[in-house]
Amino acid sequence: MKTLFRSMAFLSAFMMVVLFTAMNFKPKKIIFFGDSITQAGVQPGGYVDLIKKALDPTKYEIIGAGIGGNKVYDLFFRMEDDVLTKKPDLVVIYIGVNDVWHKALSKTGTDFDKFSKFYQGLITKIQSNGAKVVLCTPAVIGERKNNENEMDADLDKYSGAIRELATKNNLRICDLRTIFKEYDAANNPDNKENGILTSDGVHLNTLGNQTLADKLLPLIK
Repeated sequence: MKTLFRSMAFLSAFMMVVLFTAMNFKPKKIIFFGDSITQAGVQPGGYVDLIKKALDPTKYEIIGAGIGGNKVYDLFFRMEDDVLTKKPDLVVIYIGVNDVWHKALSKTGTDFDKFSKFYQGLITKIQSNGAKVVLCTPAVIGERKNNENEMDADLDKYSGAIRELATKNNLRICDLRTIFKEYDAANNPDNKENGILTSDGVHLNTLGNQTLADKLLPLIK
């Protein structure tokens, strides 16, 4: 009888532990923070959507926080409402295209020194909120090879700054600038402006979204 009671007590304690663990388990919350590329990424077939479908929904909560036209300082000023209050475990920052592109389009881009300062501010605030951070370099503004696109030099410069921030802060990085340039060099024999990994030279097509999702997945698990 004593053995039976001990067995029942052990079983009850075990079930309580299991129940307590289940009640307190929270999926890993990941926020993708960026511009129109991320805004589109939550749509069916977008890179955020593809990542969400590839992960166990009981283990991961995926949130897209992209707004078209955003630059690094826009992310900085909306970070509190769109990221920090949601208490993420991990934030993927994908910004930089508009900081370069809008300098030429409308003179509203971001000066290089300010870009690095705002970006470091993002990293510092997010980390102080208890979340890990993954960085992404901006991919392309035009898909011509051999640095024939108008803004290639600036994209390389700003991407270099992000790589330095990743090293300085010991962060994982998805170097899309290098990935896309190498892919275009090998797969754009007619030197087209777009249509390889992008639909318009900037925003991702089906293959571009899949490429980004495949490259990010190992970095966020």
